[in-house]
Amino acid sequence: MNARTEPAEAEPATPARPPIVRELLLVAGLFLVYKFGRQLAAGHTAEAFRNAHDVWHLERWLRLPGEGSVQSLLLHGDALAEAANTYYATVHFPATVAFLVWLYLRRPAHYVWARRVLAVVTAAALAVHLVFPLAPPRMLAATGLVDTAHVFGPSVYGPPQTDHLSNQFAAMPSLHFGWALMVAIGLIVATRSRLRWLWLLHPLVTLLVIVGTANHYWLDAIVAGVLLSLALALIHAPRRTAPAATAEPGADTVVPAEEPVLVGARR
Repeated sequence: MNARTEPAEAEPATPARPPIVRELLLVAGLFLVYKFGRQLAAGHTAEAFRNAHDVWHLERWLRLPGEGSVQSLLLHGDALAEAANTYYATVHFPATVAFLVWLYLRRPAHYVWARRVLAVVTAAALAVHLVFPLAPPRMLAATGLVDTAHVFGPSVYGPPQTDHLSNQFAAMPSLHFGWALMVAIGLIVATRSRLRWLWLLHPLVTLLVIVGTANHYWLDAIVAGVLLSLALALIHAPRRTAPAATAEPGADTVVPAEEPVLVGARR
């Protein structure tokens, strides 16, 4: 049997993007499943308030800082409270969508990784919402906190009894914080700029907003961070592709060994 050598096929420098139609259908499907699941978790008012009292007392036992210390900063002026409410209402979903779109266009491999992580975190959050309904601190009189969205506006929620678009008893975990943290981590991993660590300001501001507006407890953010950590441990980020080395004039060029291929041999 004669043998000859053929040059090995070069791997593509940029991974192929997933089909756009499939991705749109997949993301839309995940969103609809989550919204439907939240509706299944709606109700359970008495249980949600019992859990809220338990979470509030657990935070005090753990000596976590009071949520009121953050809210008091927002109540110094109407403009600051309105800005926090606007951030809560308008940044969460558009920022996540923009993050995924940018990754899809510029970092396809990181896009697949980020989409999988967000899907796992969101599914886990839905499971927690189903088994542990929780009223937010703005509804709990014992907290002494103000519903800033109701007082200063804008508000994304109506009265719980008539709000059929959202489940207001799904405070734990906070997907506002979990998604914001993933956006920051994803951009830090996928980019090389020295300023990329500034993306951590997004989850930091989000944390202060969700607590200061009395939409979430500290523990809501902590649980979201734990779920995200587990998802990141299970779904590894793609490795960076090393840039091709450019040979300098006069330097010896190393030719990679060619892979021997047997003619007529089966693979």
